[in-house]
Amino acid sequence: MRSGGTEGAQERTRTRILAATLTCIERWGLAKTSLEDVAREAGLSRATLYRYFPGGREQLVHDTVTWEVGRFFARLEHHVSAAPNLAAKLEEGLIFGHRAIHEHTLLQRILRTEPEALLEELSQTVPLIEAAMRAYLLALLRGERLRPGVDPGEAADYLTRMFLSYVGSQGQWDLTDRDQVELLVRSQFVAGLLA
Repeated sequence: MRSGGTEGAQERTRTRILAATLTCIERWGLAKTSLEDVAREAGLSRATLYRYFPGGREQLVHDTVTWEVGRFFARLEHHVSAAPNLAAKLEEGLIFGHRAIHEHTLLQRILRTEPEALLEELSQTVPLIEAAMRAYLLALLRGERLRPGVDPGEAADYLTRMFLSYVGSQGQWDLTDRDQVELLVRSQFVAGLLA
């Protein structure tokens, strides 16, 4: 019982540090946030930060970006959970994801002021996102009737890349318009996949 309490306390401290890092990045930017800033914001010593993030600032920033991306996808998954099928989940996901990215104040600020730093951090996180999303979509595809010859793994790869591409940059489609999103998903995402 004691170790479970210790693990819980450690996870709370780790989350406190990650949340403090987000606050500091929001305040000073990605490049200018220091370990001292985060320690002060979290009310902890630098030594404590190093205990949780032995790789120092680089690991802390990377883990914070990964944590925030994970929280985004957890909210996304929760949001689409009630949708009845693959196409509906993709539609809801595109609408929710586009809105959440657009409304994420910190993300929008970094995209305006430090896009190179964010892209560098995301380049390490994107493979994890793609793998998790591919696994999620593959499970959904296995519950759908696919056209003859459609490989579920290849279809999951395709849908993952399409989703991430459109949620980040909507192109000619208005992802705030439910009718357009439905047309996009039916014509570009699932048209050649579902029976």
